[in-house]
Amino acid sequence: MNTALKSPNVLVSEYQKQVSDTDRFRSEDMTPVLLGLFGEVGSVMSASKKLQREGSAFVGYQRDVEEELGDALWYLTALCRRVNIPLTDLFDEALQGPGFTKSIAANAEPHRPLSHVISADQIASLDDVLLRLGGHAARLLTVTNDRQQARPVLLDFTRAYLEAVQASGVSFAAVLQGNIAKVRGRFLKPDPNHLPDFDRTFPAEEQLPRQFQIEITQRPNGRSYLRWNGVFIGDPLSDNIADPDGYRFHDVFHFANAAILHWSPTFRALIKHKRKSNSKVDEAQDSGRAIVVDEGLSAFIFAQAKSLNFFEGQTSVSFDLLKSVRNFVQGYEVEQCPLRLWEDAILQGYGVFRQMRQHNGGIVIGDRSERTLRFKAL
Repeated sequence: MNTALKSPNVLVSEYQKQVSDTDRFRSEDMTPVLLGLFGEVGSVMSASKKLQREGSAFVGYQRDVEEELGDALWYLTALCRRVNIPLTDLFDEALQGPGFTKSIAANAEPHRPLSHVISADQIASLDDVLLRLGGHAARLLTVTNDRQQARPVLLDFTRAYLEAVQASGVSFAAVLQGNIAKVRGRFLKPDPNHLPDFDRTFPAEEQLPRQFQIEITQRPNGRSYLRWNGVFIGDPLSDNIADPDGYRFHDVFHFANAAILHWSPTFRALIKHKRKSNSKVDEAQDSGRAIVVDEGLSAFIFAQAKSLNFFEGQTSVSFDLLKSVRNFVQGYEVEQCPLRLWEDAILQGYGVFRQMRQHNGGIVIGDRSERTLRFKAL
């Protein structure tokens, strides 16, 4: 568990520490970091544009701005690392300049009775602040790894960034917390001891099976049939499309979700293992709407996968797709799963799907304890 996420406040030094091992660029790589920072500033500006254009209809403004400001800070931190200027030093120096007021506040945390509260004296409109931030981001593109040359340009950008945070009206702690969770969940292998298990406390008959084998056969009519423990489950499936693409085997993706994420309302419904002993869980997590989300997500990812040869030869999934998945499942228990685990479920699921499609059937072997899914020929 990240200590940075336990408190309403986040130390900038703790943020640096938490994200440092998510930096996959080489230490000498400046260009991709600079371009990434410039791009994220553009994304913040894009969110502001949507707010101006759509007004109250843009319900995701705060979430989007928090995320994009967090991504910009990640790249700023990576840039500081390459020019050997700690982010904490940069913030401290930036806030010493004119235009910022420092106050002393009583802190709610017992072991930290006092804290400095720093805010900009005057904040222009968000659009004006973002235009200034964009200008400073453009000047950063000329920066080299020479510390003396980089420092004044970084200071100007940092001041504009902090003004943008204040003008945007979002919580800076939420920006840091969200970014820590996002990048660590995406790039670091999750600790098995900290992964959620959504039904361990329920009776055995309401749990997804810890190990399972599902036989999938295709008959001459082109439909696929599922059999678990010798009993046929679900309805026979066809591709339901003019150009056959193998979607008749898409239940494989639900089995992957069950084995790796420990989640699949569809699989629960197929084997009648809903958590009915808790009516709230049954209604909110196992019933109609949750099943629709599970099925809809399967169809959404499949549409992307078709153009990528069903992820054959790939060892990763695009960040954009994973973020779409995260948004798809908001409000359901599976949102607790890190993006890296989702990536694992997608890649393992499609690995089995490709073999299932090649053999027109087979046996799916799932192991929740190991979080694996395998294919076995009939």
